[in-house]
Amino acid sequence: MQHWQFGSDDAVCEPSRPPSTSPSTSPSTSPSTSPSTATSDDPGVPGHLDASSLPCGGPTADSPAETSEETSAESSQADAAALSEELELALSKELLRAYCQINGTLFRSALKRPVLKLANSKTFLGRWDSEVRTLEINRSFALNHAWTSVVEVLKHEMAHQYVDEVLGDSGAGHGPSFRSVCERFCIDPRASGIPTSQTDGAAQNQEEERVLTRVARLLALADSPNENEAHAAMSAAQRLMLRHNIDRAGASSSPVTGGDRRYGFRQVGRISGRMQECERVLASLLVSHFFVDAIWVPAYEPTTGRSGTVLEICGTPANLEMAVYVHTFLTHTAESLWQTHKKTTGTTSNRERQTFLAGVIIGFQERLSREKEVHEGEGLVWVGDAGLKDYMKARHPYVRHFRRAGRARTSTREQGKNAGRDIILRKPIDAPSRERGLMLTRGSR
Repeated sequence: MQHWQFGSDDAVCEPSRPPSTSPSTSPSTSPSTSPSTATSDDPGVPGHLDASSLPCGGPTADSPAETSEETSAESSQADAAALSEELELALSKELLRAYCQINGTLFRSALKRPVLKLANSKTFLGRWDSEVRTLEINRSFALNHAWTSVVEVLKHEMAHQYVDEVLGDSGAGHGPSFRSVCERFCIDPRASGIPTSQTDGAAQNQEEERVLTRVARLLALADSPNENEAHAAMSAAQRLMLRHNIDRAGASSSPVTGGDRRYGFRQVGRISGRMQECERVLASLLVSHFFVDAIWVPAYEPTTGRSGTVLEICGTPANLEMAVYVHTFLTHTAESLWQTHKKTTGTTSNRERQTFLAGVIIGFQERLSREKEVHEGEGLVWVGDAGLKDYMKARHPYVRHFRRAGRARTSTREQGKNAGRDIILRKPIDAPSRERGLMLTRGSR
């Protein structure tokens, strides 16, 4: 299990894995390869993450359950049938691998490996049973939600195990000991619902909502056919976000901890087995210009057995919203520019596609860097967010930096850069969404 983190210096980070965290076969873990159904659905069991807030067909954590018992039973049966024996075994092994990685990086290998099970249940997403030393994950949940969410449930149950077996506070449930451990390691402590991508205290406040509304209006002006007006609108939006973050950092006088509730995280982009240069440069762009930190984390698709990495960004709610939008906008825009380039040049092959896409992102990054120099000349200097660094350190304690060599310059790459320098961020918002960030309007490019 590996993480890669991007910094403003375009460096990548990978965690140092303690020797004891490598998964291996042992009697205590063999049941993990033979998933079974939970024997109790009692929501009052300590160490139990209740699914009472799990909505039918959506990952919103605060919506009431709407699925009948019959529908839930049919869904569990369908999910069980959907996985072949090979994929079921692969999912169990992936959960074991994730458990070992979390145990090593967060809990310093203090946990003794339990029995891991996939469970069919309509009442819980995960459960730690101390009497039989069993940690269960809801099979349907694992199949139908992002792997990031599955890992957060696993962390939640491992926190219960830590309180029970390491701290010796058996029967603590979701009490003070448990909440303290969750705060220390940036784990969602709530007893019900899907773990959110933002901590409870990271909900947007009125000031952040006001700033995002003003940014949306400015970017709407960037749709102006007048290029100078469009550029001025985008520049004003960047300046507004910069001022907001400088003011926020200056006003924050309270000490920060790893469990600081002002920050949250999002998973953006697709799971990839191989990190492309354009994805790497885009992650670096978000860190350098949009007030977030970014790290590549392991990800898995249970229905296909495909593993790889996915980009996770961390920051305040407003900055996460903006960064998610920028990532989506640039991904779509770069692909659109590639299609235009193919038609213009008569190219039929996609052999130079990745080179062109990387050029587009680099070109736009150069434009943002010039804007940054202008803002610094106006006295608007961003020196970073110490609280965010502490949050990242608590969430991902072990990372190591390394660099990747860039590709050689080619005419295709230069054409991509020229196209990227002309990109203007445009009207982003249909409506705010907790899970999807700032959504593109139809037809936006």
